[in-house]
Amino acid sequence: MLDTRDEAVVAVPPPLSQAVGYIVVVVIGLVIAFTMVFVTRILKRTVGEDNEKTEMFMTANRSVKTGLTASAVVSSWLWSTAMLGSSLVGYVNGVAGPFWFAAGCSPMIVFFAVLGISCKRKIPEAHTLLEIVRIRYGKTAHVVFMFLCLVNNLFACANMLLGASAAITAMTGMHIIAATFLLPVGVALYTFVGGIKATFLTDYIHTFTILIILCYFSIKAFTLEEVGSLDNLYNLVKAAGERHPVSGNEHGSYLTMTSKGGILFGILHICANFGLVIMDTSFFIKAFSASPKAVVPGYVIGGIAYFAIPWGIGTLASSVVLGLENNPIFPTYPRAISSTEISNGLVLPYFAITIAGKGGAAAILIVTFMAVTSTLSAQVIAVSSIISFDIYRTYINPKASDKDVIRWSHFGVVFFALFASGFSTMLHYVGVDLGWTLYMLGVITCPGIFPTTFTILWRRQSRWAAILSPLLGMATGFAVWLGSAYALYGSVTIATTGQVLPCVYGTVASAASPIPYSLFITLLKPEYFDWADFRKERLAFVIDHTSSTSAADAALEEELEAQHVSSQPHLKRWGRIAAIWAVATFLGHWVLWPLPMYASKYIFGQKFYAAWVVISLIWLWGTLFIAGFYPIIDGRQQLADVFRAVLSGRGKRQNSGSSSDVDSGVEVVGDDKRAQKS
Repeated sequence: MLDTRDEAVVAVPPPLSQAVGYIVVVVIGLVIAFTMVFVTRILKRTVGEDNEKTEMFMTANRSVKTGLTASAVVSSWLWSTAMLGSSLVGYVNGVAGPFWFAAGCSPMIVFFAVLGISCKRKIPEAHTLLEIVRIRYGKTAHVVFMFLCLVNNLFACANMLLGASAAITAMTGMHIIAATFLLPVGVALYTFVGGIKATFLTDYIHTFTILIILCYFSIKAFTLEEVGSLDNLYNLVKAAGERHPVSGNEHGSYLTMTSKGGILFGILHICANFGLVIMDTSFFIKAFSASPKAVVPGYVIGGIAYFAIPWGIGTLASSVVLGLENNPIFPTYPRAISSTEISNGLVLPYFAITIAGKGGAAAILIVTFMAVTSTLSAQVIAVSSIISFDIYRTYINPKASDKDVIRWSHFGVVFFALFASGFSTMLHYVGVDLGWTLYMLGVITCPGIFPTTFTILWRRQSRWAAILSPLLGMATGFAVWLGSAYALYGSVTIATTGQVLPCVYGTVASAASPIPYSLFITLLKPEYFDWADFRKERLAFVIDHTSSTSAADAALEEELEAQHVSSQPHLKRWGRIAAIWAVATFLGHWVLWPLPMYASKYIFGQKFYAAWVVISLIWLWGTLFIAGFYPIIDGRQQLADVFRAVLSGRGKRQNSGSSSDVDSGVEVVGDDKRAQKS
């Protein structure tokens, strides 16, 4: 799709110096990191949040409120590629591109509320998805899903780093490999010290900053004399479609939802993103970290609010770039943007430079840096949890102490930050860029979607179905992907495997084929899993301070079981609410809204286009409130407690276990085999 453009690239001089790039990536990164370290110390002293305890480090004592959960959900999906990629597909496909990008993100975030509350109900002490898999299916399945999750995290990080590094290099002239290795430095530092709570807080700060800048762009674009108004912007985009008709769009117009490229990307994107969400252990960690009453509203509000970011900014940025590409104020004038620049995600940076000059370039630099570091922190803590809980605690030292697990969590943070940077560098040198990873990502991430969902929601999936169906699905997806590239283009290269059709075919095969595989294998040898078996293994770190007798263990077991039983009606109600919102979001964002517009072959008129842009930008400002101000309102009590404690100079000493453990004089440390005693 991109190879039809002129490949002759005349480099656009970076509007900012390399020094600015290093200041943002290194200095600001370290400032944020040390600030988070300081905040972590304050929280430990004032409200007892001790990140030297595993439950606090990994799950924030399962007490994060709705506002911070919603902000963290937006942040988890606020990849640098969300803004760079939505502008890219908007430039290529017109207004359909950003819409399908957004519609490929929100439904699975809301659907994850179903999985999150189901985990809270069935296995409330879990730290990672893989613990659930191991308890239900055993060690072979555990290793298979560990492989799937690690591959998912690795390619997700590579996708972020490739896009962010290319954008930073374009803005500052900083060497792309230096950017790739330096971006994770601050992330690794504050995640190393603060754990998941530092991730939540940093996510919040970064997301708030990004949304302020994006909302500023939504106003600044119309102060540009060449844009001026929505009516003028409409005329500019309409003229661009007449100059360069879009193949597969109705009458070649950029102003239509009847876009073959757009809907193909939508299919590819929603499949890939279901894989990225469901197989990303960071989403499970954030669900486990949220309080039970915050999981569903946090994910539903966050998922719906997020929709506006790729839709609003992608539509505005691509419209301005398409309209002003032949204007002397545009950075690449007199030539059009090359396919290499498009694939590197430079549509959004060129938009910012066009409307705000060096200030716009600096703003995009900050947005890109904060987006990539925020989402990297979630990936780093996710892989760290796999290394510490699912490798070290399971296979190396089953009787690991609290300090042992924390130490291995620290090793995991540093190791994965370095490994992801090295892997991204390798991809860069073999010719892979943001565009390629954006299109093919689903082939890698999708095989585990349905086996994982069945693991949590369907008690009849058999052990061998869980083990074999994702592996067969991945093999099927790769075969279809590479076979389609060869059949359609005559060879298997990076260029041909990055085209839309092979990626769509491969992604759909990778996502859908595990369903019949799982059903068929399950029918051959049916199994029935009792959800109560999840609670036979004590996963939280629990040790009694007053006694080591089996009587104390039994009392603790009875207390936890009583809490579990009493919470079931409440959690089931939240589960029904989550399911309703998941169905409604999918139907709204993927069926009832876009498909009639696709079928109608309607080309936007001036008033309809104006309404389209205005609604997307109002939604964007609403997202600023949800992700920026709602966490402050929701967490005002803890903020007041911390503020009063700091002013009084007195720390508040308390145990750092879960809230129920604090009351019972029990601290979370422990041995996951205790519940298996006879």
